[in-house]
Amino acid sequence: MLLPVLRPILDLMSPPVCLACQQELPASAEMLCLHCWYELPETHQHVCLENAFAEIFWGRVPIVAGAALYYFSKSGRVQRLIHQLKYERKSVIGIELGTYYGSQLRQVAPFNTTQVVVPVPLHPKKEKDRGYNQANVFGEGMAKSLGVPVCCEVLKKNEHTLSQTQKSRLGRMQNVQQSFRLGNPEDVKGKHVLLVDDVLTTGATLEACASLLMEVEGVSVSLATIAMAGD
Repeated sequence: MLLPVLRPILDLMSPPVCLACQQELPASAEMLCLHCWYELPETHQHVCLENAFAEIFWGRVPIVAGAALYYFSKSGRVQRLIHQLKYERKSVIGIELGTYYGSQLRQVAPFNTTQVVVPVPLHPKKEKDRGYNQANVFGEGMAKSLGVPVCCEVLKKNEHTLSQTQKSRLGRMQNVQQSFRLGNPEDVKGKHVLLVDDVLTTGATLEACASLLMEVEGVSVSLATIAMAGD
């Protein structure tokens, strides 16, 4: 950890920049400039149970609720943030966004009945190479704001899965389902689980993980991600 006395000197040599727009940050900001905080495209899906996020899972898995914090678009601010979170060791992004979104979810039902946060697991090799699981740090921030524990050992990612290349849609789904297993199911027994990940794409990963969790007695599942494709 850098000594506090060295921070001003290093900031003069290499001023901190906004992680979304890359412009120099004012002294009062730590991750994003004020403009980017206001310009990031929030979905506000958590205030309405019938939303574009939840619709993806209708008829697939009976979730309680689902929502993403932001919409993302190619080369947009949100995509740049997620890229840095996943590939540039900027774990602070996941923690800060999780803390921010958790503070919103704790104000609305049914998210405010969450009893435990469970992140989607990452392949062990990827987690080792990356230094952390981006869903874990997002989940840590969420759990802090919601005032509940985060349990990172409930779900496990199998180390060996088959390539998705040349598989049918059904085959890909079956492969995804085989990619995960339960680790410590006792941590969620009888609880309302908030399953979290970084990005919603097809929904296959979240569906597979939610289905596994629902095999545990008394478990109900809601979903939350940092982003999803959209406007």
